[in-house]
Amino acid sequence: MNIPLLDLKVQHEPILQDITDALRKVIDSNQFILGIEVQKLEQQVTLYSHSKYGIGVSSGTDALLISLMALGIGPGDEVVTTPFSFFATAGVIVRLGAKPVFVDIDPEIYNINPGLIQKAITPKTKAIIPIHLFGQCADMEPILRISETHGLAIIEDAAQAIGAEYRDGQRAGSMGKLGCLSFFPSKNLGALGDAGMVLTNDEALADRLRVLRVHGSKPKYYHKIIGGNFRLDELQAAVLNVKFGYLDGWTKQRQENADRYTTLFNNAELVETKKVGLPRAVYLKSNYPNYHIYNQFIVRVQSRDQLQRYLKEKGIGTEIYYPVPFHLQECFKSLGYGKGDFPESERAAQETLALPIYPGLILEQQEYIVESIAQFYANSNRKSL
Repeated sequence: MNIPLLDLKVQHEPILQDITDALRKVIDSNQFILGIEVQKLEQQVTLYSHSKYGIGVSSGTDALLISLMALGIGPGDEVVTTPFSFFATAGVIVRLGAKPVFVDIDPEIYNINPGLIQKAITPKTKAIIPIHLFGQCADMEPILRISETHGLAIIEDAAQAIGAEYRDGQRAGSMGKLGCLSFFPSKNLGALGDAGMVLTNDEALADRLRVLRVHGSKPKYYHKIIGGNFRLDELQAAVLNVKFGYLDGWTKQRQENADRYTTLFNNAELVETKKVGLPRAVYLKSNYPNYHIYNQFIVRVQSRDQLQRYLKEKGIGTEIYYPVPFHLQECFKSLGYGKGDFPESERAAQETLALPIYPGLILEQQEYIVESIAQFYANSNRKSL
C-alpha cells in the first residue's frame, strides 16, 4: 500500500471545476492585484478567526515579517520565541537586524513554555512570538499577562492553526496584537502556492500593514515609509475562497482521523508500552480548553529514524518536524547558544514523527500505518532477544 504524507489530489478532485471557474473569472476580469477576491477572503477569514481586520499578504513568512515591520522592530531589539518551529519564525527576526531570544517548549504540546518566558525578558525585549505549533494553541493566558506587565507586543504565529481555539472560543491569531496565518498548500486551508494573512484588532496597525504591503505607498507613488511587495495574489485568493467553504469539514475529518489513530494505537498496545506517545490534545471543546485542528499528527517514538526508514519501505510517507532546533542551526551560531541549552526542543527534534492525517485518509490506510509501526517494534524486540 502506498500512503503519502499528504494527498492533495483527494482534496482537489471533487472541487476542481469550481477552482477552474474561479480562476477563469479572475482572468476574465483582468483584475489581478488586490481585487475583489482578496477583499472577500480577508472578510471571510477575519470573521472566521474572530478578529476585526485581516490583511492578505504573499506568504506566512511575509505575514511574520510585515508584522515585525509594523511594530518598528529592528536593530538592537529582542524578540522572545522558541527554537522549535519552521525556520521563518526566527529568520524574519534576524532579517530585520533584531535578535531572537529562545525559550524552551512544553514537552507535551510543543508550544512555548510560559513559565520560562519571564527569565528571557530584558530591557531590549519588544515582542513575544508564541507559535501555535501543529494546530494547537499555545497556553496564551499567562503569555498575555506577561505581555501586559512588560508592555510587550504579542505576535501569534498561527501559520499551522487557522480555526484552532483556546479557552472560551478564542481563535488562533485573535488574541495578540497581531496574528499570522499561512495558506501554504499543506495547511488546512491551502492555496495553490504561497499566500498568507495578518490578523489584528488594532485599526491603526491594520492601516499601517496595508501601506507596508504595497512598498509603503499611500497614495500610490508617494512613500512616507519603506515597505515591500507583500501583496496576496488575486488568483490565490480566488482558490482560497472556493476552498474556504470546505475548511470546517476538512478539519473535522482530520480530527476524526486523530481520534481513530488514538484508538488504533491503544488497541495495538503501543501507547501502554511507551513505544508511541500520542499528541496531548482532546479536540472536543467540552473536555479540553484547546481545540486542535491537527495540521500535523505528531507522535513521539522510540528509534525514530529507523522507524521512518521502515515505514518508507512499507510505502508510508512521514516527515520530521523539525530535525534541527534553531539554536543548533549554523546560521544562528552567532547567538551564542549550544547543545543542551533547550533540552525539550532537542528531545522533540530527535523523537517526533508526523504521520498522514489529511482529509480523505481512510480507515484501512490508518490500520495499515499502525500495523506497520507495531510490526517494526515487534521485529525490533525479536532482534534484541
